[in-house]
Amino acid sequence: MGKLFRLLKAILFAAVTLFVAAFVAVIVALWDLLTAAFWSKKPPADTMPNRTAASFVIPNWNGKDLLQMYLPSVVEAASKHPGSEVIVVDNGSTDGSAAFVEEHFAGKVRLLALPQNLGFGGGSNAGFAAARNDIVVLLNSDMRVEPDMLQPLLDGFTDEKVFAVSCQIFFSDPNKKREETGLTNGWWSNGHLRVKHVIDTGIEQVYPCYYGGGGSCAFDKRKFFELGGFDHLLRPFYLEDTDLGHMAWKRGWKVLYQPKSIVFHEHRGTIGKNFSDAYIQGVLKKNFLLYTWKNIHEWRKLGEHFLYLVTDVGLSAAFGHSAERVNMRGLLRAVAQLPECLSARARAKSLAVVNDTEVFRRQTGAYFRDRFGDLPSNPERLSVLFVAPYPVYPPIHGGAVFMYQTIRELSRLCDLHLIIMLDWEWELDAHQSLRELAKSVEFIIRPPAKQKRLGSTIPHAVYEFENPDLEYLIQRQTYVHNVDVLQLEYTVLGQYAGDFARLRCILFEHDVYFQSIARGLPFVKNPFKRIQHTWEYLRALRYELTLLPKMHRVQVCSVDNRTYVESFLPEMRGRIDDQYRAGVDTSRYDFKPDGRDPDTVLFLGSFRHTPNVEALDWFIQHVWNRILAKRPGAQLVLIGSDPPPKHSLSPEWKNVELIGFVDDVRTPLAQYSVFICPILSGSGVRVKLLEGFAAGIPTVSTTVGAEGLAAKDGELCGLADDPQGFADWVVRLLENPQEAAEMAQRARAYVEEHRDMRRMTERLVECYKHEVQQARRR
Repeated sequence: MGKLFRLLKAILFAAVTLFVAAFVAVIVALWDLLTAAFWSKKPPADTMPNRTAASFVIPNWNGKDLLQMYLPSVVEAASKHPGSEVIVVDNGSTDGSAAFVEEHFAGKVRLLALPQNLGFGGGSNAGFAAARNDIVVLLNSDMRVEPDMLQPLLDGFTDEKVFAVSCQIFFSDPNKKREETGLTNGWWSNGHLRVKHVIDTGIEQVYPCYYGGGGSCAFDKRKFFELGGFDHLLRPFYLEDTDLGHMAWKRGWKVLYQPKSIVFHEHRGTIGKNFSDAYIQGVLKKNFLLYTWKNIHEWRKLGEHFLYLVTDVGLSAAFGHSAERVNMRGLLRAVAQLPECLSARARAKSLAVVNDTEVFRRQTGAYFRDRFGDLPSNPERLSVLFVAPYPVYPPIHGGAVFMYQTIRELSRLCDLHLIIMLDWEWELDAHQSLRELAKSVEFIIRPPAKQKRLGSTIPHAVYEFENPDLEYLIQRQTYVHNVDVLQLEYTVLGQYAGDFARLRCILFEHDVYFQSIARGLPFVKNPFKRIQHTWEYLRALRYELTLLPKMHRVQVCSVDNRTYVESFLPEMRGRIDDQYRAGVDTSRYDFKPDGRDPDTVLFLGSFRHTPNVEALDWFIQHVWNRILAKRPGAQLVLIGSDPPPKHSLSPEWKNVELIGFVDDVRTPLAQYSVFICPILSGSGVRVKLLEGFAAGIPTVSTTVGAEGLAAKDGELCGLADDPQGFADWVVRLLENPQEAAEMAQRARAYVEEHRDMRRMTERLVECYKHEVQQARRR
């Protein structure tokens, strides 16, 4: 009965919310039309504040004990800068706070005693109005400050665009979890604003943040009042500082985090002591709605917000309170303030010079560098951030070979910074050698595999790599290391490309994902799995064709791949490169055209890669016995990472030896007689073929396997797609070592001339430079 009641309640509340949301949306839309004339008002010119001194403002309400403990530290910090002052704004306290300040801090602290409690925002505004300096440091009464905390804040006001500089916040007890740090981040998700404090000890310089916390931040007083100060709309407390930060960014200003200015939050202040948790949560829910209705001016976001309101209130009615959801009480309290909110919205729109999407971008590291950084038009040595979604060392799969060898070459040509995603912590040790190549290296351990979302339009492979920590790390590294070029590997990382004006985002499509899925469909026999694969293909097709045009350049493995992509996206002609990435360092491979073990056939490839498993199955089932019929002593050697257990091999597999993983593939490539590549699906260039060509091992491949490398049968390798033709080529090379050696010689020459990684990477860096120069000249 209880479940039925909750269900009916949820349906009723959702229906009411639908009506209320529609009503508010219509009112807001009409209001926007009526006030449109006020939006184009030209803002006044920005000016620099005087950075020699500051006014400390401390709002207080019945916090005598806190002032007694922590006010002396503020007085000491202010005394180190002549002209600075400390103002305590007493918000109608009844605990003797005003008398205490007058008695113990006469001549050191100015007391502004208000007859009644104006709340945090009202009291702070009064303190700002009384301040004599251009820069005002707003502190909670429970903040203990370091003696040298002021100078870094003053230094943070580097130009006329800086609105606020926030302190770094600690708890005195190091064992207490840091709930706030001063490094704030805000983003728009599921129709609502989301905010958090980021813990990042790696940031040691001024860094952009979403808003400056109202209890630990320095503000430019003139800019503060241009925005209207803390908005009375959000009374009695919470989100006033967030609201102000959003407006500042939207006004074209900056909000910065200064890790060198340190304060200690000793308590959770007076709000938690004087109000119940239920009341505080109610205020938060109301204010998050009012914040949105006031500040979000893009109707795509606002429309999304109203739709989510309906589900949020319904879910809250059904399952109870959640900090992530609005409830009916919060909605009705916000609606009661709608007239006041509309007035605030009109003012906010009149001050805005950028849109909401741009606001959420600019407070992240990479976008901040792109929009505000002092970037040379022709940098002498580029800074490149290379991001890989898979381990690169040891290079046990084709993609790892391409990535690792590019990393080796880039390290000598530019300032290289790496972000590598690993599957397991034990892989960290092997990757430490990358620190010798790159200026910086960061690792992220991938979380457990995500459950498939069949109803989503995002390909599962892309969804698996949705990672907020990776997104933040890319933004941070781009800013901290003055990155010029963001090199993203594989389609799955394309989601982290930015809409940059002066930085460049370049994506390497190791394979064309939707093409690879399409080629694998004929080999999926299970009807249910075939439906899944077809759906993944449709998602990949839609996603990839939408994603690629957003890149500044796209790298592919071959002319075939480029032509294929251009057939879907003709507008991308001239922005797709096929000569920079799919190569090997030929100097690392000793050319050995003869002296190999007779009658041996090598299969090489990771057994985690589905096309390799399909290829081996086809070869064993349809080709191998044909070879044994003519060469009964032939031996098939299987090498690759993640092999199946040896006992799982079928007893019908004659003359087959499973070796599995080897430390260095160059050894088997130099040992055996013939290399086979019976690949039937997938896309891109097979690095195993390039390595085989470089090592001098005669090769037989399918046309798909040799795509992008060999089109003429017998020139660089034997080509065959039918079982008998494939078997005939293998036997022919085993029986004619001279012909095999001549073919290997031609293949080696091709790799040296067209696929040598050193030469390709040199051309790649020239492409980087051209892109950067063109972007910054524009």
